[in-house]
Amino acid sequence: MKKIALSVAALAVSAGAALAADLPSRKGPPVLPPPPPPPPMWTGFYVGLNAGGTWANSNTTTIASAPAFINAPALSVLGQSYGPAAALATSGVLSSGNGGGFIGGGQIGYNYQFYNNFVAGIEADIQGIASSSQTARSAGLVDRALFTGGALGVNFVSGATAVSRNLDYIGTVRGRLGWLFTPTLLLYGTGGLAYGGVSSNVAIVGGQVPNTGSTDFATGGAFSDTRVGWTAGGGLEWMFMPNWSAKVEYLYYDLGTVTYNAAPSVTVLTGTNTLNFVNAHQVSTRFNGNIVRAGVNYHFNWGAPAPVVAKY
Repeated sequence: MKKIALSVAALAVSAGAALAADLPSRKGPPVLPPPPPPPPMWTGFYVGLNAGGTWANSNTTTIASAPAFINAPALSVLGQSYGPAAALATSGVLSSGNGGGFIGGGQIGYNYQFYNNFVAGIEADIQGIASSSQTARSAGLVDRALFTGGALGVNFVSGATAVSRNLDYIGTVRGRLGWLFTPTLLLYGTGGLAYGGVSSNVAIVGGQVPNTGSTDFATGGAFSDTRVGWTAGGGLEWMFMPNWSAKVEYLYYDLGTVTYNAAPSVTVLTGTNTLNFVNAHQVSTRFNGNIVRAGVNYHFNWGAPAPVVAKY
């Protein structure tokens, strides 16, 4: 009897275990952590090309002429007035066009994206400029009686002046700081150093009307150099494809004022070697202006942090 009871109990335990194994389990698959965020798409090096237009803010050239020597003991009062009248006839402020022209070149830079929506970086660029030359001409007629006290409208000195100025190329090295409206659209401000190749030329001629026995005069001068100044502006940049962005940008630049001396103008008495006068001439002009351009950049992302790979 005891054996029968033990057998029944063992059978009941086995049936319960089998039934429990057939019941659905409440234990599901393991919960995985969310995937890591993508690395900052703006961080890294980039290179690109740009094209646009430029125009000058300042369009004037100032010429200041003054007598450096007058041979007063050897000349009459009329002869002594030639130099001062010539200086007045060749002085003035000449206005030219705005020097607008096509601009094109390339840039290289590095961005660093931080706090998700901020991008800081540095960019260097250089552009050539086509058709940025500005020219101006003026003519003056001065009555010598202003300096002699004689009769007006009898003896004059005429003067003619021509100037040109040109910006051959311009480049910048700038910091950039921007904010991402969206992950792919960056609004930024920028500023830093600007440099450019500038040139200026002047030609001056004149003489007496009527000629009272002294030669006419003619002279000129030129300046050409690389100038360094500053620039500031801003723009929008759009990452329209992985590693590719397009931008539009405005920059104001100021390379400062250029001042140089033209060769002195000299006259002598006709038929002799007697010196009449020597006039000095100084030329001054400012190179500043505006740039509006569009560009495209390829982003290498060499400096971007490596993506985090979760291990399970």
